[in-house]
Amino acid sequence: MKFFAPALLLSCAALLLAPRPAQPQTPSPKDVVAPTAYSSFDPVARGMSMRVAVVLKIRPGFHVNAREVSADYLIRTDLRPEVPAGLKAEEVVYPKGTLQSFSFSKDKKLNVYTDTVTLYLPIFVLAGAPLGPQHVPLKLRYQACSSEICLPPVTLNLQADLNITANRSSAQAAHPEIFAQKH
Repeated sequence: MKFFAPALLLSCAALLLAPRPAQPQTPSPKDVVAPTAYSSFDPVARGMSMRVAVVLKIRPGFHVNAREVSADYLIRTDLRPEVPAGLKAEEVVYPKGTLQSFSFSKDKKLNVYTDTVTLYLPIFVLAGAPLGPQHVPLKLRYQACSSEICLPPVTLNLQADLNITANRSSAQAAHPEIFAQKH
């Protein structure tokens, strides 16, 4: 019995001093969406059309407003390229969102993106494009929300990496799992 009491006291003290599970914290808006850019060709030849896909992986429990917003006050998802010399970008192709109901918008469904969404940027490589590695800076702007809160809008900087060649026969299709569908 002499050894039991100190052991019991030590066990109780350890339980009282043990760290408690942390309450879930509100994530940074930059941590809710993980974007990655992919090129449809690697390398891509001068005179060719190609696409850049920006795949957005959205954290479970969150959504971002789609490009086509269902209310004027919503901040739409926006992708803006800063195309370097030798490349010509067309309009970004945004997927359709899904209409969903949330507790804060009971009377109106919102057009949102959830889970994984892919945006496509068509690019034409001009005949005089510089050869070798090229970078297309991209700015992705979105506002992420859960069913309880909306985080401040954020703009993330990312880039698409291209490798430009003069020889069309050396161009190679890349990432067929992303570019298999025609957009």
